Amino acid sequence: MTTPTFAQHCNEIFDAIVALYHRTDDVDAQFVNPYDPASIDGQLAAKNWIDAVQWHLEDIIRDPDIDPVAALALKRRIDRSNQDRTDRVEDIDTYWRNQFAGVTLQPDATLNTESPAWAIDRLSILALKIYHMREQAQRTDATAEHIARCQGKLDVLLEQREDLSTAIDQLLADMAAGRKYMKVYRQMKMYNDPSTNPVLYGKK
Repeated sequence: MTTPTFAQHCNEIFDAIVALYHRTDDVDAQFVNPYDPASIDGQLAAKNWIDAVQWHLEDIIRDPDIDPVAALALKRRIDRSNQDRTDRVEDIDTYWRNQFAGVTLQPDATLNTESPAWAIDRLSILALKIYHMREQAQRTDATAEHIARCQGKLDVLLEQREDLSTAIDQLLADMAAGRKYMKVYRQMKMYNDPSTNPVLYGKK
């Protein structure tokens, strides 16, 4: 049996967590991490759970009949979720920076435009897109045109995941060989910080 690549392993974890979320399909369900939370697998699982919950929060807030007060509370919850998502991505990048800390860079080593964790973040979102597009393609109450259109989109998403997985594995191989290197840039989101958001510090 062929050992899965790291990206393939990520996809397996993400698919499992997306399925776990949909056992309850409840944005308030408690997440029990099936992996060691301190391990990279545990970090990936926690990251995908955040994405799954936020995906459904974004669905809820688009209800045209939502109460405005509830919508505001939901928007603030989504803002907190975005910050949690960013923090998780940075933790995963810290893991990779530590993994490659001892690598000797080649003289012509280059900096990649995207860090490993932000590429992995895209894989996590793709797992959700694939799950929900497959759900649409398998509907029994939709028109044939709708099902065909969603199946076409599903095919593209699956191809995109395969291509992105290959690119991530290539990036990690290049970093392990010293052909590429990474930097971890903290996102420094200003709107969540009461010291940098003028609307917030102006109220002091």
